[in-house]
Amino acid sequence: MASVEVAISSLPSQLTEQQAVDVAYRDDLDWIHEKIERGMSVLVECDKQLVLYLYRALRKRLKDSGSTRRLRLIGGPSEDESGQQGSIINNIVQQLSESIFSGEPDLVLAIPHLDVVVTTTKSGLSDKAREVVAMLYENPEITLLAFRDPSFEIPKAIAQVFTSKRTVLGLHRERLPQLITQAEARKFGLSTFNPFALFKYVSGLNAVRFRQVMSHIATRMEFNPDDSQHLLRLYGEIREMTLFEDMEIPNVDLTKDIGGYDEVKRRLREEILELLALIPKRTDPKELKEIEEIIPKGLLLVGPPGTGKTFFAKAMACILDATVTVVSGPELKSKWVGESEENLRMVFAKARKSAPSIIIFDEIDSFATTRGTYTGSGVEHSMVNQLLTEMDGFRKEELVFVVGTTNFPESLDPALLRPGRFELQIEIPYPNDKDRKEILEIYRRRFELKLSDELLEFLVQKTGGYVDEEQGVRYSGDHLYAVCRALMRNSLRQMEKAKSRGEAMEYWTITEQDCLDALSSKSKTKTSFTAHEERAIAIHEAGHAVVAHFCPEASHIERVTIATGDEDTLGYTLRGVRENKYVTTRGDLEGDICVLLGGRAGEEAMLTDISVGVFSDLRKATDIARAMVEDLGMDEELGLTVYGQAHGAAHNHGQRRSVAEGTALRIDAAIDRIIAKQLVHARALLADHRVELEALVEALVKEKTLFRKDVEALLGPRPKRAS
Repeated sequence: MASVEVAISSLPSQLTEQQAVDVAYRDDLDWIHEKIERGMSVLVECDKQLVLYLYRALRKRLKDSGSTRRLRLIGGPSEDESGQQGSIINNIVQQLSESIFSGEPDLVLAIPHLDVVVTTTKSGLSDKAREVVAMLYENPEITLLAFRDPSFEIPKAIAQVFTSKRTVLGLHRERLPQLITQAEARKFGLSTFNPFALFKYVSGLNAVRFRQVMSHIATRMEFNPDDSQHLLRLYGEIREMTLFEDMEIPNVDLTKDIGGYDEVKRRLREEILELLALIPKRTDPKELKEIEEIIPKGLLLVGPPGTGKTFFAKAMACILDATVTVVSGPELKSKWVGESEENLRMVFAKARKSAPSIIIFDEIDSFATTRGTYTGSGVEHSMVNQLLTEMDGFRKEELVFVVGTTNFPESLDPALLRPGRFELQIEIPYPNDKDRKEILEIYRRRFELKLSDELLEFLVQKTGGYVDEEQGVRYSGDHLYAVCRALMRNSLRQMEKAKSRGEAMEYWTITEQDCLDALSSKSKTKTSFTAHEERAIAIHEAGHAVVAHFCPEASHIERVTIATGDEDTLGYTLRGVRENKYVTTRGDLEGDICVLLGGRAGEEAMLTDISVGVFSDLRKATDIARAMVEDLGMDEELGLTVYGQAHGAAHNHGQRRSVAEGTALRIDAAIDRIIAKQLVHARALLADHRVELEALVEALVKEKTLFRKDVEALLGPRPKRAS
């Protein structure tokens, strides 16, 4: 079995930067040389730092092969008639004009800075650039060798001049042993050297930059097998030298800094991290390539805001010792033609040069929605195309990962979800009870909060519902962080007050009231209700709760509260997750509508008048009924025809497609029938359980908040659903 370990004695004793370029890019140079010999124009994409080295290597190849072709470098210093030096662009234009029209046979014009001259700017091509474009088409017999930085785009009219294109980026792993000297390798081992372990940190460097980094490492201490931290320090120093100034290496521990979410952590480990951990342990290059072949390079983290999507990506980067670039979609967009795509190219170019790296596209749906659905300038279409091009350009051994975060995966362009791109999707939902407990425990340790286990459990239960019921926003990791910060601020205030009174206080013991205050801390003043208003709110919420409890198709009650103190959300009834999470039936949807109408039915039963608090309930009930009729074919009279708009386009979601007036009337009548039927059902349930309804109202007025066990103690056992 072949081994990746190489004997240090077999490595070169000395190596110049030019020799390193010749070795690292031998295949590329041979390919370019062969095309030039055949009279084909070649466009080379590479770092600016490589241009002159590649030019010299190609010039030497032509000379050594006895070729009649001659390279002429365009863009060097020249003087005008007054004896003054011109600018680079003026020199290129002048020398290009002289060479193109010289008529010299077998001449190959080498243009080292093509992108400087013809890169599209905000205002389009300059006059000089247009002149260059025109000249390049003047003499089709001329052979061109041009270089451009891959971070910058050039006009298609220029690109079409070149019959061949070659990209020279980064390093190839199999060439790495030939690019390091014996003296440098002895910093990594006694007699053998593992280039694959080093490759992780230098894969994106060009050969010249790599030699500069290694020359710096040559001044360090020799490898010491008794020093367990020697290699870690060495790789850390290399890591610092390969960072761009706007990148970071995060310090987020997947276990210690992220509470709960065991399933998300398991998938990250099994799908990516454990596979990457196998690479240093493998000694067979074939096995290494097989592992690299199956590692996903694109990861989509799906979930509501504040659940830690970016945090998980940073924890992954920490394990890989990778740099992180967090990119916001709106920041990439530009009104200028080509600039948005250029911004994307720059992001990927920097990430490759600082590999291992992770690019995090925060809210990727802001620019990568399905092509053809844009309502603005349409720049998103070009950005999606550019993103696909960049992701398809990854080498298998290149440790560059792309992570997208989104709340709306259904809106993304389908091409992004194909294998080889964002092929791995992981959902990060709102935290459950176990997750919230672990998250709170982390912040309790971090802030050194004097929070008892009983109060921590109290917070876990209190944060099981909605932060904003109207918007459907539940407590996330960010909200829990805010609660703990509020507790810490209060603790500091209490200690300062004690100190001002001359009392010695080392810490503040948090109380239940402190927790309630932290949960309700908002920028606006807490609303207080009159006794009449409070009772009306209790009747409304009790109506929801009783219907939910006695309707077999509805899920169980987790909490009922009238203690929000919020004028926007007077109270709410939180229901648990259905037993069947993934199969929703017509009965389930009808049960949801029935519960939503329970508040209205409760007010009708116990108040002399109804309130406007039913607005949100009616809207949600109508949306469900409309989906049943228009999208799910659940009305027997209308049949299985779908009348809703296609849901792939986010901005059309929930809209009815154009139908005949008569059909529209039948659809509306079907929606009315569903809602009317469930209102009758809700009224009947409350009439049958009037005693329980009144008991629940009184308990809510007194206790303000009731949990599942409290509700079941008052209302008795739930009826079983018919199988």
